[in-house]
Amino acid sequence: MVTSYSIRRRAALLIGAFVAITYACVSLADDVASFATGGYARGIRSEELMKKMTNGTGMLTKDEWLAFHEKIFAMLDKKHTGFIDAEEYINVSGGDVVMFATGGYARGLQTQEMMNKIDTDHDGTISQAEFTAYMTKLFDMMDTSKTHKGMITKEEVMFATGGYNRGS
Repeated sequence: MVTSYSIRRRAALLIGAFVAITYACVSLADDVASFATGGYARGIRSEELMKKMTNGTGMLTKDEWLAFHEKIFAMLDKKHTGFIDAEEYINVSGGDVVMFATGGYARGLQTQEMMNKIDTDHDGTISQAEFTAYMTKLFDMMDTSKTHKGMITKEEVMFATGGYNRGS
């Protein structure tokens, strides 16, 4: 016998399942945006930046990604201490990083919110190891293809930051 209680219970379970599935799908695209910040995720989405990192090849290896970010770290470490403090890191104009990378990337990266995310030991500075670990995790989050693991394409970057889909 079907009662109104069992119908309401089934409806509640179906709604709960729908919400869970919807949340899971949306969260895949939001992983990078939540791991980073909206401004930084938008800055990564730049085709201009992708071309700079790949030298126009369209495929970005982890080594290229990390080499690019080592140069960014060196630019930010103006005191040459191996650590970046808030005075060096936070720059609303983007500073030298704008010329090397892109303006959107630099302005998204050089915020207090991003500094807090990268500074995992919360000592008020970003070490080379913290910066590299963060950028490695970010690359790994964007590296979604099963056919070319260890390399990311423009489409993967766009998907990870809310753009294209995972077709590759």
